[in-house]
Amino acid sequence: MDQQILTEKAIALLQELISIQSFSSEEDKTADAIEAWFKKFEIPFKREKNNVYAFNKYYDESKPLLLLNSHHDTVKPNSAYTKDPFHPHIEDGKLFGLGSNDAGGCLVSLIATFTHFYDQENLSHNIVLVASAEEESSGPNGLNSMLLILPKIDVAIVGEPTLMNLAIAEKGLVVFEGKVSGTPSHAAHPNDNNAIYNTIEVLQWFKDYKFPKVSEVLGEVKLTVTQISAGNQHNVVPGHVDLVIDVRVNDCYSNKEIADILTAEAPCEVKPRSLRLNSSSINKEHPLVKSGLALGRSSYGSPTLSDQAALYCQSLKLGPGDSTRSHSADEFIYVAEIEEGIDLYIKILQGFLKQ
Repeated sequence: MDQQILTEKAIALLQELISIQSFSSEEDKTADAIEAWFKKFEIPFKREKNNVYAFNKYYDESKPLLLLNSHHDTVKPNSAYTKDPFHPHIEDGKLFGLGSNDAGGCLVSLIATFTHFYDQENLSHNIVLVASAEEESSGPNGLNSMLLILPKIDVAIVGEPTLMNLAIAEKGLVVFEGKVSGTPSHAAHPNDNNAIYNTIEVLQWFKDYKFPKVSEVLGEVKLTVTQISAGNQHNVVPGHVDLVIDVRVNDCYSNKEIADILTAEAPCEVKPRSLRLNSSSINKEHPLVKSGLALGRSSYGSPTLSDQAALYCQSLKLGPGDSTRSHSADEFIYVAEIEEGIDLYIKILQGFLKQ
């Protein structure tokens, strides 16, 4: 199909997706809309819960597999919205609506790109497109669940807003529960072991702590105390203070290594919630990356988390839109960004799949 017509239909699909509420774990209606696209183009597809996926027409088991993935769930709109988050409309070249930038623009651009390559023969790789659920909540029924169903994936493009520059690495995440202990007492009595006062030195330790290994692409591990809570009555000194520590992990460490280090060195009790969201990357010399660089795109390391964390293969984060708009009020994506995104996705894959 003509690329311009394909682009117009992709923008129309995005408008339809915006108009449908699709919070994480509630994406059944947007999954229906994505199914309708494949039916319209007579492309066989499958559905697993709210994940919709399809393979290229000339699938060959002897060839490696390229995954194209983005998600169709959204966060809930924040209270600062001044526009109807479910009313897709274009103003001054901006398509407004919840999920337009994160990651609807990426998703429809990848769907259009997959459709472009669907019936092409003699590609170097098979292609599978997965429109996945539960990305925003890191839920159990998203892309992670699809990895048990799909054949072995050799390389992936994960569609997230990167201004169509190449995020060749992404930080992982470990969230820790911390506890600073003390002696509970009546506030009127002396107490040299006040848990709240003990927290002052603990917070300073977290503020000053540096992990020694610095990544060439992702920089330092970033450690941030993000929540603190204690006490429930004005005249009672609490027995402990609870902390939440957010650690963004570079590619020099596994999440387990980070947990082992903090457990041994932190001046309070710490316990990781999960170790499954590791950092991810792709070799800068990988042909997929080189194809993008040859088109004048730049490469960088991303501090934000995506479904890349679920993958076991090398993966590239790439898509239209700007990450700084994600989860913002009156979210939007430029129509021109979608047009450019589809064009660049196709050109990058032409350079990669036609080798």
